[in-house]
Amino acid sequence: QVQLVESGGGLVQPGGSLRLSCAASGFTFSMYTMSWYRQAPGKERELVATISRGSGITNYADSVKGRFTISRDNAKNTVYLQMNSLEPEDTAAYYCSVRKLGIMYWGQGTQVTVSS
Repeated sequence: QVQLVESGGGLVQPGGSLRLSCAASGFTFSMYTMSWYRQAPGKERELVATISRGSGITNYADSVKGRFTISRDNAKNTVYLQMNSLEPEDTAAYYCSVRKLGIMYWGQGTQVTVSS
């Protein structure tokens, strides 16, 4: 079955950086677009970034463009989210996801807290 396991979250000061990882299993990773979402307390879950299969075309939410970078390593079945210049507004639980046969699968999430 599809499994997604995020890691790399934590507490960081404003302006700092974190790198999130998501290890995937249970499907042919290289054949699917992968996404990162986030959800802050009291807010809806929002799409942060996507990376396509194959050529790895990326797309970002306007709020993170120029600060976050999504990448993937198909040999390791892992998708990453490099987050730089973090702001308090980036505080949220971060989830990786994949849509397979019309079903969205989610990891358990990893918490990112940006605070001084």
